[in-house]
Amino acid sequence: MSDLFAASSDDVAGRPLADRLRPATLSEVVGQDHLVGPNGTITRMLASGTLGSLILWGPPGSGKTTVARLLARETDLAFEQASAIFTGVADLKKLFDTARMRRTTGKGTLLFIDEIHRFNRAQQDSFLPVMEDGTVTLIGATTENPSFELNAALLSRAHVLVFKAHDEASLGQLLLRAEAAAGRPLPLDDEARAVLIRMADGDGRSALTLSEDVWRAARAGEVFDAKALQEVVQRRAPVYDKAQDGHYNLISALHKSVRGSDPDAALYYFCRMMDAGEDPLYVARRVIRMASEEVALADPQALPLAIAAKDAYEMLGSPEGELAIAEAIVYVAAAPKSNAVYTAYKTAMAAAREFGSLLPPRHILNAPTKLMKGEGYGAGYRYDHDEPDAFSGQDYFPEKMGRRSFYQPVERGFEREIRKRLDYWSRLRRERGGA
Repeated sequence: MSDLFAASSDDVAGRPLADRLRPATLSEVVGQDHLVGPNGTITRMLASGTLGSLILWGPPGSGKTTVARLLARETDLAFEQASAIFTGVADLKKLFDTARMRRTTGKGTLLFIDEIHRFNRAQQDSFLPVMEDGTVTLIGATTENPSFELNAALLSRAHVLVFKAHDEASLGQLLLRAEAAAGRPLPLDDEARAVLIRMADGDGRSALTLSEDVWRAARAGEVFDAKALQEVVQRRAPVYDKAQDGHYNLISALHKSVRGSDPDAALYYFCRMMDAGEDPLYVARRVIRMASEEVALADPQALPLAIAAKDAYEMLGSPEGELAIAEAIVYVAAAPKSNAVYTAYKTAMAAAREFGSLLPPRHILNAPTKLMKGEGYGAGYRYDHDEPDAFSGQDYFPEKMGRRSFYQPVERGFEREIRKRLDYWSRLRRERGGA
């Protein structure tokens, strides 16, 4: 076994490779040149001699914790670390008191809080006084969108820095560092090496952990191909939290691919979600929404087919039922698009709220009592089926509101025919005095 995996005298437990290869300076951090490169945001902050509180937002394994530790070293601040998962109000108070005591000796504190989005509103508010008076420089790390997860007051006192997922180049650099530390190459052919990088899914820690697994599994002289690699490491599950950003990112990508009439991309994102363990019924419900929002009457079959796909999945279950959802996704993506109904609905809703409880015109109101008949309810109503073309042309909007036009069919798909029909009725309405 390589010395890479042997515990040193001061590390009897044997630290993971990702921890042992943690950068010692900001210049060694890879994949975040926009932050720590020669012209990076953090580089400029340090050059100015001032460092304010920061929120580090990015995916797992992108280097947030490493950068926070190095910032403390670069600024000569005492480093304190806590995780929002295990830290309560009492723990925070102790940290703040320690920072205050340290400040009396002329030493500042960099307080790093991992998973800061897991703190509730009251806990987040507790940071405000110590941030404002300079007791601590807060560095919070989060994998979730700070705009949604953090208080506005906290965000207003901190600068948000976005960490990027590692790309193939930066993950390749990490593998080279691991090989240099091990003193030997990874026992992988070129294709397997590329597969390992894809398995890491932009996570540097995962790439190094997978590398450790490969070295441990390889016998002397053995070199794994792509298939053998997948059997050895049993592939890492995709980064996907059904309640958080990964979930919303993929459903957004699916919806926009459908809207953009790209069934291939839509199928890809659907399969990404299925591979990650998403509930197929959730996707089926979203496809129903896509059919009504993005297609609607441009293809009146889209909505019934989407509903049928949901029913088919409920009848068949997994794994057969997913095919019905895939069929609906392809159909809706390939259908002619129109958001005319969606736009008309929003416009009509705005008008309903603007004009309040206006009484409909009396001629279309029922008159079940003599009093209502005396008030003119139902008077002058013309039964459309008795009119030429089964169209009376009467006005049905409240008198104080006047006639409005909400629905504007597009010149695509079946709505082209609807447009012709509405234009015909509009002409008849003008001729018969209903406009």
